[in-house]
Amino acid sequence: MRRFTIAPERIVDGRVTFDSLETRHLSRVLRLGPGDTVVATDGAGHDYTVRLDAVGPRATGVVVGVAETVVESPLQITLVQGVPKADKLETIVRAATELGVTRVVPAIAARTVVRLTESQASARVARWQRVAREAAKQCGRAVVPNVMPARPLEKCLEEARDTDLALCVWEGESRPLGVVLAEAKRPRRVTVLIGPEGGLERREIDAARAAGWQLVGLGARILRTETAGPAVIAILQSRWGDLGTV
Repeated sequence: MRRFTIAPERIVDGRVTFDSLETRHLSRVLRLGPGDTVVATDGAGHDYTVRLDAVGPRATGVVVGVAETVVESPLQITLVQGVPKADKLETIVRAATELGVTRVVPAIAARTVVRLTESQASARVARWQRVAREAAKQCGRAVVPNVMPARPLEKCLEEARDTDLALCVWEGESRPLGVVLAEAKRPRRVTVLIGPEGGLERREIDAARAAGWQLVGLGARILRTETAGPAVIAILQSRWGDLGTV
């Protein structure tokens, strides 16, 4: 059955209204019409079976069934990602969503090249959230990770307060990730900090350490910023999350 991810507010009194993009996909790509049935996921763990009754500018349908979905990892991972150039963050959000991340927090570090106006920043966040929604739909997740607005790294370092394990990945650190994970008690929440292209500056590393982040290295090879985050998330999910059950 075809699957769509919708915002919870578009379910009112047992009826679902799809947006224009979803309607176009329903009608022109999938060629669905009144009487056909689809699954609408609200991004919060609920799957709604919807029978379409109209496909116009906005497709609508009636909810004929609701199911709770349990496909989320027991490990909650927040990725604090230094904002990279171009559309690399979209690639990171997509991969992180597929790997089960809970939140993505874009950080503006000293070596961040991209500088956005307020309107540009708002549009970019909306785009990142759409990418997360599309990725969740593609991989069958019922929960869409929340992509936060970009903010200064200094503010993002506060994320270490609300987690069981805060890991700052730095190419200058000799202590391997595997050693840190082996010594850690099984966490419920882990937060990972990845710098932008060029990495984090020494003063940012010192600030992270002072805020409670554990510095970890990823071995002899230096990974690109768009590779490092998903790689660490996969390792964490394999050790403490749902990839270890595959």
